[in-house]
Amino acid sequence: MEDVYTRIPDTDIRELYLRETGKGRVAYVPWDIDRSFWQYMTLDHGKLLNNTIRWVLNEEPIVTVKGAGFIETTAWRQKDSMAVHLVNMTNPMMMKGPFRELIPVDAEVSIKIPENVKLTGVHLPMRDKDPQYILKGGRVTLTVTQIYDHEIIGLDLS
Repeated sequence: MEDVYTRIPDTDIRELYLRETGKGRVAYVPWDIDRSFWQYMTLDHGKLLNNTIRWVLNEEPIVTVKGAGFIETTAWRQKDSMAVHLVNMTNPMMMKGPFRELIPVDAEVSIKIPENVKLTGVHLPMRDKDPQYILKGGRVTLTVTQIYDHEIIGLDLS
C-alpha cells in the first residue's frame, strides 16, 4: 500500500498531463495508475481514470449508469434495435477471478437515442418485462432494480 500514495504530501511533480491538439485530445499519466487500480481498487484512481477517459473522448456517453456497485456496460446497435448489456461486477473478488457471491444492485440507466430514429419500445428480455421509462431530450431513462449478474435493456427503434 505504501507505493500507492506519494510519501511527500505536496510536490511539484505532475501526475497527469492533458493536451488538446487540433481536433484531438491526449492524456498522459506517467505512472501505472491502471495497475494500482487493478490491485488495490482505490476509488480515487478509478475516478481519475474514468474522468480522464471521458475528457479524452470529448463527447456525451451513449450510456450512463448511476447507482451503487460496479456495472460493466456495453451498447450494441442494430438497424431497428439497440441492446444495452449490464453486467453486475459488484463482488469482493470482482477482478480477481471467481465470484464469492452475487450482490444485487439497482441502477438508473440513461441511454442516448440515435439521431433520426424513433423509440417505439423498451424491454427487459431477461425478466420478460417492459419497464417504465422516461423519454426526454433524446435520452431514455429507466431504473433497473435487483441486477444480480446480467441484465439487458432492449430498445425498439424505427
